[in-house]
Amino acid sequence: MVDESSAIVDWAAFSRTRSELGPGFVRILGYFREDGEKSVAKIEDAMHRRDATALVIPAHTLKTEARQFGAEPLGALAEEIEFTARRSIEMRVFPDELVPAVAKLRPLYSQTMALFEKETNPLVERRPAFGRAGAHNQNFGRL
Repeated sequence: MVDESSAIVDWAAFSRTRSELGPGFVRILGYFREDGEKSVAKIEDAMHRRDATALVIPAHTLKTEARQFGAEPLGALAEEIEFTARRSIEMRVFPDELVPAVAKLRPLYSQTMALFEKETNPLVERRPAFGRAGAHNQNFGRL
């Protein structure tokens, strides 16, 4: 059975970042949660105000941080918003074509953060780690 969360989070990249950041991981993930929420709100606000320039920085920030944690679909959506906004600024038009992308942004961000929370919450049962589902590991520590 394929883990549906893998379509939203590259768990190998998430694990690499977790290992690289060590004890600071939870704190930095918390920063991403705060920054991500602010970025999404700023993008939505910029769309409502029809301000293409105001789309660029929060989309860039969201793209970079999402990819750091393996949230590739979120990063790709933010990149689409960023690059389309940059192009529209050069052309001096507002990127109305971004309305569907921005509409998808908050639900994808929320879904991504829920998966991160589930993965990092010590009270939640973990999904089996890749390559460790063997029966010999299930009884480890029960001697």
